[in-house]
Amino acid sequence: MRAALEAAASVDERAKIQRRMTDDVTSVIGVRMGTVFEIAKANTRMPLPEVAALLDADVYELKMVAVSILDFKARTRGLGETERRALYELWMSRLDRIDTWDYIDRSAPRVVGWYLLDKPRDVLFELARSERWWHRRAAITAAFSIILSGDLGDPLALCDLLAADPEHLVQTNVGVALREIGRVDRSALEGFLVRRGDDLSAHARRTARTAL
Repeated sequence: MRAALEAAASVDERAKIQRRMTDDVTSVIGVRMGTVFEIAKANTRMPLPEVAALLDADVYELKMVAVSILDFKARTRGLGETERRALYELWMSRLDRIDTWDYIDRSAPRVVGWYLLDKPRDVLFELARSERWWHRRAAITAAFSIILSGDLGDPLALCDLLAADPEHLVQTNVGVALREIGRVDRSALEGFLVRRGDDLSAHARRTARTAL
């Protein structure tokens, strides 16, 4: 996998990705995201222990391939409950490796949200109360698929919990969640904005209001 990524790397892309990295541990190969996704899609049948090994690597693109493979697996038509649970459990067991906004956005809606469509969502509320911002972003991002199913109760409660969150990377997806809620039920969004609109960041409020 690393050899395939290195064969597609460029110095310019490496510099571009490196600028948005926030730690000194994760290394960057320098592969454009479209190519990373193509490589992941070609390896959708990779066994989960190998996907777990990719998540354990301190290489940005290897982890992106891993979360993308989980996402592609979750989209597989006819996927059974046992297989879907295995994807969810692997994702949750490596949550502290899925610690950037793009890893979360790439995989949480389908791997986590789809799994929880017909299940209690207590885990999302636990994550929403975490001290770690990426746990909180994961909670609201996983709710995107729940919103699209037309089930708004838990997503609205998560937005309530995170409305005053101090982290921009959490607020951005609270805004997205509210926008999608508004597209399903405009009155639910309007009511939320009356109650909690002033607690949202300006960015989240603007995003939410695009559904009105």
